[in-house]
Amino acid sequence: MAPGSSRMIVFFPTYARRMPGEGRWQATVAGMVTRPLPLRSRRRALAMAVLKRLLDLDDVQVESEVFQRRADAFLFQRVAGQPVRIRLGGQIIDAGHTDRTGHFRTTFELDAATAATGAAHCDWITYEGLIDDEESIGPADVGAAAADPGATPVGGRIQLIDPQGLSVVSDIDDTVKVTNVANRRELLANTFVREFQAVPGMVDVYRRWQDGGTAFHYVSASPWQLATCLGGFLGATGLPAGSMHLKLFRLKDSTPLGRLPLRKRSKRRAIEQIMEEFPGRRFLLVGDSGERDPEVYAAIARRRPEQVAGIVIRQVEGKAPREKIRFRLDRLARRLPAGTFRVFVEAEELADVSPL
Repeated sequence: MAPGSSRMIVFFPTYARRMPGEGRWQATVAGMVTRPLPLRSRRRALAMAVLKRLLDLDDVQVESEVFQRRADAFLFQRVAGQPVRIRLGGQIIDAGHTDRTGHFRTTFELDAATAATGAAHCDWITYEGLIDDEESIGPADVGAAAADPGATPVGGRIQLIDPQGLSVVSDIDDTVKVTNVANRRELLANTFVREFQAVPGMVDVYRRWQDGGTAFHYVSASPWQLATCLGGFLGATGLPAGSMHLKLFRLKDSTPLGRLPLRKRSKRRAIEQIMEEFPGRRFLLVGDSGERDPEVYAAIARRRPEQVAGIVIRQVEGKAPREKIRFRLDRLARRLPAGTFRVFVEAEELADVSPL
Protein backbone atom coordinates (compact mmCIF):
# COMPACT_ATOMS: atom_id res chain seq x y z
CA MET A 1 0.00 0.00 0.00
CA ALA A 2 1.34 3.42 -0.88
CA PRO A 3 2.21 5.60 2.12
CA GLY A 4 -0.71 7.78 3.14
CA SER A 5 -2.99 6.19 0.55
CA SER A 6 -5.72 3.54 0.61
CA ARG A 7 -4.69 2.35 -2.83
CA MET A 8 -2.75 -0.87 -3.16
CA ILE A 9 -0.66 -1.88 -6.14
CA VAL A 10 0.33 -5.48 -6.84
CA PHE A 11 2.86 -6.26 -9.56
CA PHE A 12 2.70 -9.64 -11.26
CA PRO A 13 5.97 -11.53 -11.99
CA THR A 14 6.75 -11.06 -15.69
CA TYR A 15 9.63 -11.63 -18.10
CA ALA A 16 11.88 -9.88 -20.61
CA ARG A 17 13.19 -11.33 -23.86
CA ARG A 18 16.33 -10.32 -25.73
CA MET A 19 15.56 -8.52 -28.98
CA PRO A 20 17.04 -10.17 -32.11
CA GLY A 21 20.38 -8.75 -33.24
CA GLU A 22 20.48 -6.17 -30.47
CA GLY A 23 21.78 -5.81 -26.94
CA ARG A 24 18.36 -4.67 -25.80
CA TRP A 25 15.52 -6.45 -24.05
CA GLN A 26 11.77 -6.19 -24.44
CA ALA A 27 10.18 -6.28 -21.01
CA THR A 28 6.62 -6.47 -19.73
CA VAL A 29 5.20 -4.95 -16.56
CA ALA A 30 1.73 -5.94 -15.33
CA GLY A 31 -0.33 -5.66 -12.17
CA MET A 32 -3.44 -4.23 -10.60
CA VAL A 33 -4.43 -1.31 -8.40
CA THR A 34 -7.15 -1.75 -5.80
CA ARG A 35 -8.67 -0.07 -2.77
CA PRO A 36 -9.55 -2.23 0.26
CA LEU A 37 -13.17 -2.34 1.33
CA PRO A 38 -13.67 -0.47 4.62
CA LEU A 39 -13.68 -2.86 7.57
CA ARG A 40 -17.18 -1.81 8.64
CA SER A 41 -18.73 -1.43 5.20
CA ARG A 42 -22.01 -3.15 4.38
CA ARG A 43 -20.52 -4.64 1.20
CA ARG A 44 -17.67 -6.25 3.12
CA ALA A 45 -20.01 -7.61 5.80
CA LEU A 46 -22.25 -9.19 3.17
CA ALA A 47 -19.30 -10.74 1.34
CA MET A 48 -17.90 -12.22 4.56
CA ALA A 49 -21.33 -13.62 5.45
CA VAL A 50 -21.57 -15.29 2.04
CA LEU A 51 -18.12 -16.85 2.41
CA LYS A 52 -18.93 -18.05 5.94
CA ARG A 53 -22.11 -19.74 4.75
CA LEU A 54 -20.51 -21.12 1.59
CA LEU A 55 -17.64 -22.69 3.52
CA ASP A 56 -19.78 -23.65 6.52
CA LEU A 57 -17.33 -21.99 8.89
CA ASP A 58 -17.67 -21.40 12.60
CA ASP A 59 -16.71 -18.10 14.25
CA VAL A 60 -13.25 -19.37 15.22
CA GLN A 61 -12.45 -20.29 11.62
CA VAL A 62 -13.75 -16.95 10.35
CA GLU A 63 -11.44 -15.12 12.76
CA SER A 64 -8.40 -17.23 11.78
CA GLU A 65 -5.43 -15.45 10.26
CA VAL A 66 -5.44 -17.66 7.17
CA PHE A 67 -9.10 -17.02 6.35
CA GLN A 68 -8.83 -13.28 6.98
CA ARG A 69 -5.77 -13.05 4.75
CA ARG A 70 -7.33 -15.03 1.87
CA ALA A 71 -10.69 -13.26 2.12
CA ASP A 72 -8.96 -9.88 2.03
CA ALA A 73 -7.44 -10.85 -1.32
CA PHE A 74 -10.96 -10.77 -2.80
CA LEU A 75 -12.53 -7.93 -0.81
CA PHE A 76 -11.51 -4.77 -2.61
CA GLN A 77 -12.65 -2.13 -5.04
CA ARG A 78 -10.93 -1.99 -8.41
CA VAL A 79 -9.34 1.36 -9.23
CA ALA A 80 -9.90 2.21 -12.90
CA GLY A 81 -8.07 4.93 -14.81
CA GLN A 82 -5.16 5.06 -12.35
CA PRO A 83 -1.83 6.11 -13.92
CA VAL A 84 1.06 3.84 -12.94
CA ARG A 85 4.77 4.36 -13.40
CA ILE A 86 7.84 2.39 -12.36
CA ARG A 87 11.40 3.32 -11.45
CA LEU A 88 13.92 0.93 -12.97
CA GLY A 89 17.67 1.48 -13.23
CA GLY A 90 17.32 5.20 -12.65
CA GLN A 91 14.62 5.52 -15.31
CA ILE A 92 10.98 6.45 -14.80
CA ILE A 93 8.82 4.36 -17.13
CA ASP A 94 5.15 4.98 -17.85
CA ALA A 95 3.17 1.75 -17.29
CA GLY A 96 -0.08 3.23 -18.56
CA HIS A 97 -3.46 3.46 -16.85
CA THR A 98 -5.51 0.76 -15.19
CA ASP A 99 -8.48 -0.53 -17.17
CA ARG A 100 -12.00 -0.99 -15.82
CA THR A 101 -10.91 -4.11 -13.94
CA GLY A 102 -8.07 -2.26 -12.21
CA HIS A 103 -5.40 -4.07 -14.24
CA PHE A 104 -2.54 -2.56 -16.23
CA ARG A 105 0.01 -4.01 -18.61
CA THR A 106 2.71 -2.44 -20.77
CA THR A 107 5.74 -3.49 -22.80
CA PHE A 108 8.91 -1.42 -23.13
CA GLU A 109 12.59 -1.73 -24.05
CA LEU A 110 15.50 -2.11 -21.65
CA ASP A 111 19.06 -1.28 -22.63
CA ALA A 112 21.86 -3.74 -21.90
CA ALA A 113 23.21 -1.70 -18.98
CA THR A 114 19.86 -1.65 -17.21
CA ALA A 115 19.27 -5.35 -17.86
CA ALA A 116 22.74 -6.07 -16.48
CA THR A 117 21.46 -5.16 -13.02
CA GLY A 118 20.27 -8.77 -13.05
CA ALA A 119 22.47 -11.79 -13.72
CA ALA A 120 23.07 -12.90 -17.29
CA HIS A 121 21.04 -16.11 -17.40
CA CYS A 122 17.41 -16.55 -16.32
CA ASP A 123 17.70 -14.10 -13.46
CA TRP A 124 15.52 -11.30 -12.17
CA ILE A 125 15.68 -7.53 -11.99
CA THR A 126 13.57 -5.53 -9.56
CA TYR A 127 11.84 -2.18 -9.82
CA GLU A 128 9.85 0.28 -7.72
CA GLY A 129 6.25 1.19 -8.42
CA LEU A 130 4.95 4.75 -8.51
CA ILE A 131 1.30 5.69 -8.20
CA ASP A 132 1.75 9.43 -7.70
CA ASP A 133 4.83 11.63 -7.77
CA GLU A 134 5.27 11.36 -4.01
CA GLU A 135 4.21 7.76 -3.57
CA SER A 136 6.65 4.97 -4.28
CA ILE A 137 6.58 1.28 -3.59
CA GLY A 138 9.98 -0.35 -3.36
CA PRO A 139 11.36 -3.71 -4.52
CA ALA A 140 9.95 -6.81 -2.88
CA ASP A 141 11.81 -8.29 0.05
CA VAL A 142 12.30 -11.77 -1.37
CA GLY A 143 13.49 -13.18 1.94
CA ALA A 144 10.42 -11.93 3.80
CA ALA A 145 8.11 -13.28 1.11
CA ALA A 146 9.74 -16.68 1.33
CA ALA A 147 9.43 -16.73 5.12
CA ASP A 148 5.80 -15.59 5.17
CA PRO A 149 3.41 -17.07 2.58
CA GLY A 150 1.09 -14.11 3.15
CA ALA A 151 3.75 -11.44 2.69
CA THR A 152 2.71 -8.68 0.32
CA PRO A 153 5.24 -7.82 -2.38
CA VAL A 154 5.95 -4.10 -2.41
CA GLY A 155 7.57 -3.93 -5.82
CA GLY A 156 7.92 -5.88 -9.02
CA ARG A 157 10.30 -8.32 -10.69
CA ILE A 158 11.11 -9.13 -14.30
CA GLN A 159 12.83 -12.36 -15.30
CA LEU A 160 15.49 -12.13 -18.01
CA ILE A 161 15.05 -15.15 -20.31
CA ASP A 162 17.43 -15.95 -23.15
CA PRO A 163 16.10 -16.56 -26.68
CA GLN A 164 17.26 -20.21 -26.67
CA GLY A 165 16.91 -22.79 -23.95
CA LEU A 166 14.32 -24.81 -22.09
CA SER A 167 11.21 -23.61 -20.28
CA VAL A 168 8.56 -25.31 -18.18
CA VAL A 169 4.96 -24.15 -18.52
CA SER A 170 3.26 -25.33 -15.34
CA ASP A 171 -0.25 -25.39 -13.99
CA ILE A 172 -0.57 -24.70 -10.25
CA ASP A 173 -3.68 -26.28 -8.71
CA ASP A 174 -3.23 -30.04 -8.21
CA THR A 175 -0.01 -29.91 -10.22
CA VAL A 176 2.31 -28.29 -7.66
CA LYS A 177 -0.26 -27.18 -5.04
CA VAL A 178 -2.78 -29.44 -3.28
CA THR A 179 -6.21 -28.01 -4.21
CA ASN A 180 -8.56 -30.92 -5.04
CA VAL A 181 -10.41 -29.02 -7.74
CA ALA A 182 -12.75 -31.95 -8.39
CA ASN A 183 -14.24 -31.63 -4.89
CA ARG A 184 -15.90 -28.22 -4.58
CA ARG A 185 -15.92 -28.21 -0.79
CA GLU A 186 -12.26 -29.23 -0.58
CA LEU A 187 -11.33 -26.69 -3.26
CA LEU A 188 -12.89 -23.86 -1.25
CA ALA A 189 -11.32 -25.05 2.00
CA ASN A 190 -7.86 -25.35 0.43
CA THR A 191 -8.27 -21.88 -1.07
CA PHE A 192 -9.66 -19.96 1.91
CA VAL A 193 -9.09 -21.88 5.15
CA ARG A 194 -5.92 -23.95 4.96
CA GLU A 195 -2.32 -22.99 4.36
CA PHE A 196 -1.22 -23.89 0.83
CA GLN A 197 0.62 -27.20 0.60
CA ALA A 198 2.91 -28.43 -2.16
CA VAL A 199 2.15 -31.69 -3.95
CA PRO A 200 4.61 -34.19 -2.40
CA GLY A 201 7.84 -34.48 -4.34
CA MET A 202 7.15 -31.77 -6.91
CA VAL A 203 9.45 -29.22 -5.28
CA ASP A 204 12.42 -31.56 -5.72
CA VAL A 205 11.48 -32.25 -9.36
CA TYR A 206 11.17 -28.57 -10.21
CA ARG A 207 14.36 -27.62 -8.38
CA ARG A 208 16.25 -30.28 -10.31
CA TRP A 209 14.95 -28.85 -13.57
CA GLN A 210 15.80 -25.33 -12.41
CA ASP A 211 19.37 -26.39 -11.62
CA GLY A 212 19.65 -27.40 -15.29
CA GLY A 213 18.95 -23.80 -16.37
CA THR A 214 15.22 -24.14 -17.00
CA ALA A 215 12.94 -21.07 -16.83
CA PHE A 216 9.40 -21.34 -15.46
CA HIS A 217 6.02 -19.91 -16.43
CA TYR A 218 3.01 -20.60 -14.19
CA VAL A 219 -0.18 -20.57 -16.27
CA SER A 220 -3.24 -21.30 -14.17
CA ALA A 221 -7.00 -20.81 -13.83
CA SER A 222 -6.39 -19.48 -10.30
CA PRO A 223 -7.64 -15.89 -10.01
CA TRP A 224 -5.28 -12.91 -10.09
CA GLN A 225 -6.49 -12.05 -6.60
CA LEU A 226 -4.32 -14.91 -5.32
CA ALA A 227 -1.16 -13.76 -7.10
CA THR A 228 0.47 -12.49 -3.91
CA CYS A 229 -0.49 -15.59 -1.89
CA LEU A 230 0.72 -17.89 -4.67
CA GLY A 231 4.00 -15.99 -4.98
CA GLY A 232 4.54 -16.45 -1.25
CA PHE A 233 3.69 -20.15 -1.59
CA LEU A 234 6.34 -20.62 -4.29
CA GLY A 235 8.97 -18.92 -2.17
CA ALA A 236 8.02 -20.66 1.07
CA THR A 237 8.09 -24.16 -0.44
CA GLY A 238 11.21 -23.65 -2.55
CA LEU A 239 9.44 -23.96 -5.89
CA PRO A 240 11.21 -21.95 -8.61
CA ALA A 241 9.99 -18.42 -9.23
CA GLY A 242 8.53 -17.76 -12.65
CA SER A 243 6.28 -15.46 -14.61
CA MET A 244 2.65 -15.73 -13.56
CA HIS A 245 -0.35 -15.92 -15.88
CA LEU A 246 -3.62 -16.26 -13.98
CA LYS A 247 -7.34 -15.81 -14.59
CA LEU A 248 -9.37 -12.61 -14.44
CA PHE A 249 -12.14 -13.30 -11.94
CA ARG A 250 -15.00 -11.10 -10.74
CA LEU A 251 -17.58 -12.07 -8.16
CA LYS A 252 -20.35 -11.09 -10.56
CA ASP A 253 -19.09 -13.62 -13.14
CA SER A 254 -21.10 -16.75 -13.87
CA THR A 255 -20.66 -20.07 -12.09
CA PRO A 256 -17.36 -21.98 -12.28
CA LEU A 257 -18.99 -24.47 -14.66
CA GLY A 258 -20.07 -21.67 -16.98
CA ARG A 259 -16.55 -20.26 -17.02
CA LEU A 260 -14.87 -23.53 -17.97
CA PRO A 261 -14.81 -23.04 -21.78
CA LEU A 262 -13.43 -19.53 -21.33
CA ARG A 263 -10.74 -20.85 -18.97
CA LYS A 264 -9.67 -23.39 -21.59
CA ARG A 265 -9.37 -20.79 -24.33
CA SER A 266 -7.60 -18.21 -22.18
CA LYS A 267 -5.07 -20.74 -20.92
CA ARG A 268 -4.19 -21.85 -24.44
CA ARG A 269 -3.84 -18.24 -25.58
CA ALA A 270 -1.51 -17.43 -22.69
CA ILE A 271 0.75 -20.40 -23.41
CA GLU A 272 0.89 -19.76 -27.15
CA GLN A 273 1.74 -16.11 -26.55
CA ILE A 274 4.74 -17.17 -24.46
CA MET A 275 5.82 -19.55 -27.21
CA GLU A 276 5.46 -16.87 -29.87
CA GLU A 277 7.68 -14.51 -27.89
CA PHE A 278 10.34 -17.21 -27.47
CA PRO A 279 10.36 -19.04 -30.84
CA GLY A 280 13.86 -20.40 -30.19
CA ARG A 281 13.00 -22.09 -26.89
CA ARG A 282 11.48 -25.51 -26.25
CA PHE A 283 8.79 -26.08 -23.65
CA LEU A 284 7.82 -28.89 -21.29
CA LEU A 285 4.10 -28.59 -20.47
CA VAL A 286 3.22 -29.82 -16.96
CA GLY A 287 -0.33 -30.13 -15.63
CA ASP A 288 -2.89 -32.50 -14.16
CA SER A 289 -5.93 -34.47 -15.22
CA GLY A 290 -8.36 -32.63 -12.94
CA GLU A 291 -9.50 -30.13 -15.56
CA ARG A 292 -8.55 -29.60 -19.21
CA ASP A 293 -4.75 -29.42 -19.11
CA PRO A 294 -4.30 -32.65 -21.14
CA GLU A 295 -6.55 -31.44 -23.97
CA VAL A 296 -5.07 -27.93 -24.01
CA TYR A 297 -1.49 -29.20 -24.02
CA ALA A 298 -2.17 -31.84 -26.68
CA ALA A 299 -3.72 -29.22 -28.97
CA ILE A 300 -0.66 -26.98 -28.53
CA ALA A 301 1.71 -29.88 -29.21
CA ARG A 302 -0.08 -30.72 -32.46
CA ARG A 303 0.09 -27.10 -33.56
CA ARG A 304 3.67 -26.42 -32.40
CA PRO A 305 5.50 -29.78 -32.39
CA GLU A 306 8.90 -28.16 -32.90
CA GLN A 307 8.58 -26.20 -29.65
CA VAL A 308 7.02 -28.81 -27.36
CA ALA A 309 9.67 -30.93 -25.64
CA GLY A 310 6.99 -33.03 -23.97
CA ILE A 311 3.79 -33.13 -21.92
CA VAL A 312 3.71 -34.38 -18.32
CA ILE A 313 0.32 -34.94 -16.65
CA ARG A 314 -0.30 -35.79 -13.01
CA GLN A 315 -3.25 -38.16 -12.79
CA VAL A 316 -5.51 -37.10 -9.91
CA GLU A 317 -8.78 -38.41 -8.54
CA GLY A 318 -11.79 -36.82 -10.21
CA LYS A 319 -15.52 -37.19 -10.58
CA ALA A 320 -15.03 -39.81 -13.30
CA PRO A 321 -13.83 -43.34 -12.45
CA ARG A 322 -10.07 -43.85 -12.52
CA GLU A 323 -10.32 -46.19 -15.52
CA LYS A 324 -12.22 -43.58 -17.53
CA ILE A 325 -9.64 -40.91 -16.71
CA ARG A 326 -6.85 -43.22 -17.85
CA PHE A 327 -8.69 -44.03 -21.09
CA ARG A 328 -9.06 -40.29 -21.77
CA LEU A 329 -5.33 -39.72 -21.24
CA ASP A 330 -4.27 -42.74 -23.29
CA ARG A 331 -6.43 -41.59 -26.19
CA LEU A 332 -4.71 -38.18 -26.20
CA ALA A 333 -1.28 -39.81 -26.01
CA ARG A 334 -1.98 -41.99 -29.07
CA ARG A 335 -2.63 -38.86 -31.16
CA LEU A 336 0.87 -37.53 -30.49
CA PRO A 337 4.34 -38.81 -31.40
CA ALA A 338 5.51 -41.64 -29.14
CA GLY A 339 7.08 -40.43 -25.92
CA THR A 340 5.55 -36.94 -26.10
CA PHE A 341 2.76 -37.50 -23.55
CA ARG A 342 3.59 -38.92 -20.11
CA VAL A 343 1.27 -39.61 -17.16
CA PHE A 344 2.38 -39.98 -13.54
CA VAL A 345 0.76 -40.38 -10.12
CA GLU A 346 3.71 -39.88 -7.76
CA ALA A 347 6.47 -37.31 -8.33
CA GLU A 348 9.12 -40.04 -7.94
CA GLU A 349 8.02 -41.38 -11.34
CA LEU A 350 9.59 -38.26 -12.93
CA ALA A 351 13.13 -39.07 -11.81
CA ASP A 352 14.17 -39.76 -15.40
CA VAL A 353 12.27 -36.83 -16.95
CA SER A 354 14.25 -33.77 -17.96
CA PRO A 355 13.34 -30.87 -20.26
CA LEU A 356 16.94 -30.92 -21.52
